Amino acid sequence: MKNLFAILFIALAMSSCSNKEKEEAAKQAAIAAVKDSIRLDSFKRADAENKAKLAELEKKKAEEAKQAEEKRLMMLAEERSAANAPAVTSQNSATTTTTTTTQKKGWSSAAKGTAIGAGAGALGGALIDKKKGRGAIIGGVVGAGTGYIIGRDKDKKSGRAN
Repeated sequence: MKNLFAILFIALAMSSCSNKEKEEAAKQAAIAAVKDSIRLDSFKRADAENKAKLAELEKKKAEEAKQAEEKRLMMLAEERSAANAPAVTSQNSATTTTTTTTQKKGWSSAAKGTAIGAGAGALGGALIDKKKGRGAIIGGVVGAGTGYIIGRDKDKKSGRAN
């Protein structure tokens, strides 16, 4: 019977020691998990802050671009109104008003493009289809259309066309 109690006491002591180690290991694992979670949360917060700053910068750039475009349009409007404004001159204390009109400066880019495209297209069409006159007509029409589109784009960029 003494042997049985001794074996039981040793088994109980060993089992109690191993449970403490398991509990300690579980506590350490829980602490590590909490620390990892906190680090992950801080990374997420930093990432969210970076995204917010980036969105704010993009918003500022868009606003600056909008203001620059508005300023450019205002300057164009002022130039156009100044060109069409009446000029005031004074002669012997009598004020006379004369209106000044601006002359157009030759052909627009769209007109030039149409003329050049029609000529080049007609020449190309005539060279390709020598026997029939349809090639020159088709080439002229296609060239004129293409030249107009390119010239109109140039007019828009220069501010001549709306």
